[in-house]
Amino acid sequence: MKKTIFMLALVGCFFANAQSPIGKGGKQVNFGVALSTNGVPVYVSYDFGVHPDITITPQLATNLNGFNWLGIACKGDYHFNTLLEIPQNWDFYTGLKLGFNADINNDNDKDYHDGLDLGLQIGGRWYWSDWGINLEFGGGAGGFGSQFGLSKKL
Repeated sequence: MKKTIFMLALVGCFFANAQSPIGKGGKQVNFGVALSTNGVPVYVSYDFGVHPDITITPQLATNLNGFNWLGIACKGDYHFNTLLEIPQNWDFYTGLKLGFNADINNDNDKDYHDGLDLGLQIGGRWYWSDWGINLEFGGGAGGFGSQFGLSKKL
C-alpha cells in the first residue's frame, strides 16, 4: 500500500509541472513535407513561446512539383499540456493561421489558392530528446492537408 501511494505521489508531481514543451521564452524550429491540395509542399517554421501554453509561429512553404507557389503564414497555437496534464515529451495543440499564398512564376496556375489564407490546424509532437517528430492537420482558404516532419528545441 505504501508503494502504491508513493508511486501515485511521484506520478502526480511529474504531471503537476506539465506545460508546453517549449514554454514561455522557448524556441524551436520545425521542418518537413506535406500532402495537400497544393501538391507536395516542404515547410519550415519557427515557434516562439509567448506564454507557458501559447506559441506564435511564422512559417514558409513551397511546393516540390514546380516550385510555382510560396506560402507565408503566421500561426498561433494553444498547447494542451498544462490543461490536460500531458507529459512534456508529448505536445498536443490547436490554433489559427493567417497567411498569404503567392504565384511565384505568375503562370496563373490555379491548382492552388492564391491570396489570403485563413485556417485552423491541430497537431501533435513526440520528443525523444530536444528532437521530436511532428504531425499536423489543417485547412482553410488555402486548401487542406497534413504536415509531417521534425522539430528541434533551441
